[in-house]
Amino acid sequence: MRILIIEDEKKVAAFIKRGLEQESYAVDVCEDGVEGQHFAEINEYDAIILDIMLPKKSGLEVLKEIKAAGVKAPVLLLTARDTVEDRVKGLNIGADDYLTKPFAFEELLARLRVLMRRGAHGTPVLKFADLSLDPATRRAKRGEVDVELTVKEYALLEYLLRNPNRVLTRTLIAEHVWDQTFDSETNVVDVYINHLRIKIDKDFPKRLIHTVRGVGYVIKEE
Repeated sequence: MRILIIEDEKKVAAFIKRGLEQESYAVDVCEDGVEGQHFAEINEYDAIILDIMLPKKSGLEVLKEIKAAGVKAPVLLLTARDTVEDRVKGLNIGADDYLTKPFAFEELLARLRVLMRRGAHGTPVLKFADLSLDPATRRAKRGEVDVELTVKEYALLEYLLRNPNRVLTRTLIAEHVWDQTFDSETNVVDVYINHLRIKIDKDFPKRLIHTVRGVGYVIKEE
């Protein structure tokens, strides 16, 4: 899952980024409204965390313009303004939820999970054939067998399961599971796909993870 943080307070942005990365999210950070709007419009995100008070362009302006541009990612507003007027204005423009600073990271994480479940990202438990993944518990199972996953293996499998039968290019996978600083020249995507295959497919008669030569990977039934 890929999250965009648009926040000019570096300590706050670093705090959120670190916490989300520990939860296996790929995270991009922008420090002003102009850059944040650009990132939101050119990339595919699963959620956007947007501060209201930003340099160059306010968070409410960014919100209004990205919604007009067709950005469908749910938006969680961050605000130091504890006023009803600001919250109502943001929700009316298109925000999905808000959080007033200071906040506990656990609350932010819980709100993000609710927004992503509520949106176009499927049911809480992801299933394909006899493979299941529960984002709430981070538990993966193939049939009745528990599958232990590392942080990045989990993120990769979640992305595949949210896009069944869709061929995902290495670039798409890298952008969604890692972040904008990812080195596209490395073979890390192939390495982690191989790790998943060993855990998901090796001891089962039916393979689910398939290579599309010269393009990328797809999760499908043979």
